[in-house]
Amino acid sequence: MATTFKDTTLKPVRPVLLAGLKTDQKQNLEYELTELENLALANNLEPVETFLQALDRPNPATYFGKGKVEELKIAVQTYDADLIVTNDELSPSQIRNLEAETGATVVDRTGLILDIFADRAQTKVAKLQVQLARLEYQLPRLRTSMSVSLDQQTGAGGAGFTSRGSGETKLEQSRRRLTGEMVQIKKELAELQKDASIQSKKRQESDMPTVALVGYTNAGKSTLMNQLLARFGQGAETDQSKQVFEKDMLFATLNTTIRQLTLPDKTQFLLSDTVGFVSKLPHHLVAAFESTLQEAAQADLLLQVVDVSDEHYQEMMATTEATLARLGIKDKSMITIYNKADRADLAYPIIDGDQSITITAQDRASQDAVLDLIKKALFADMTEVNLHVPFAESKIVATILDDHALISQDFDESGTTIRVALKPKELELYKSYLA
Repeated sequence: MATTFKDTTLKPVRPVLLAGLKTDQKQNLEYELTELENLALANNLEPVETFLQALDRPNPATYFGKGKVEELKIAVQTYDADLIVTNDELSPSQIRNLEAETGATVVDRTGLILDIFADRAQTKVAKLQVQLARLEYQLPRLRTSMSVSLDQQTGAGGAGFTSRGSGETKLEQSRRRLTGEMVQIKKELAELQKDASIQSKKRQESDMPTVALVGYTNAGKSTLMNQLLARFGQGAETDQSKQVFEKDMLFATLNTTIRQLTLPDKTQFLLSDTVGFVSKLPHHLVAAFESTLQEAAQADLLLQVVDVSDEHYQEMMATTEATLARLGIKDKSMITIYNKADRADLAYPIIDGDQSITITAQDRASQDAVLDLIKKALFADMTEVNLHVPFAESKIVATILDDHALISQDFDESGTTIRVALKPKELELYKSYLA
């Protein structure tokens, strides 16, 4: 089984029953159920039992068969658990019928992930994106009782309508209200994303290469980024605000963080940490976070971080690659980083060609090996040249050495000869000084 973990800083406050269906189409059910347990723990829930049923196809009315529904009803009473989380996304009628049969609240996998995202979102953009995703999820699930609840929450009255016609009118009012909220959120996001696009364009125009960390949630992306920032970031070793939040839990952070790294040889690049992926990521969230993940789409290089200590790491890699494909991110240069080698009793760092490496993120030798691969990928087009600069133009030497490591230096009666590695654009800029 894959690793199961709890956020030990929080005490689970609500017992929950997990339930999954095994069909011929299910190839990785054990993996999915372990992940579902971790998702529940990440949402401050305490799984007390997992129920599994084998069926040729889901029951259209209650998803599970009659016998399993009865088991769930008994378990709700036995464990005093008022919440059931299902491994698959259910239809509105299936949720409604299961709740009626079991007497418990039913949340499907999509709803659970949306709750986690809502709790983790911190920036204005992330909060709006999550709110939009939740509204898109709720809209087809509205029913008369829910519309009355919405009115009570918004202060629009609360008396329930008894006739069917009144109920349908109330339902339509709720639908219009949610649709109106979605339109307003989309307008706000469009404005915020316009500003983000301007910033992204400026970064691209700066000619500084960009690297994006991608991968399964809790694979160690934030840990690796913080380790590199502590060594090569600007003030990150002392300023905690420059680091990214990291914790051994699913979806510890949802925000895309971008930081500049300056290596000892003065090469520089921007490194971004993106939201982690999970299997069966709700399409609402993929669409909502598409703009957030554009940092990965626009990056010159992707670093796919993989938890090699997890027995399901290959499925996790498939999830990452499938999610990138859904976002239209294809044929991009990528280095696969097999992280947590110490937990898997693997040797590290081990480099396998130019596109694969096994590491432990906290290990300095591993960090250096990763940086070597990044430099090969980003700066392969740099050429070592000799430049002869007259003494009268010595400011040129200072300008070049501000951004480049000096390989060698010599002097003669007319000026200074320096040997540095330059990019193609810089070669063109300084071609008159080539020696």
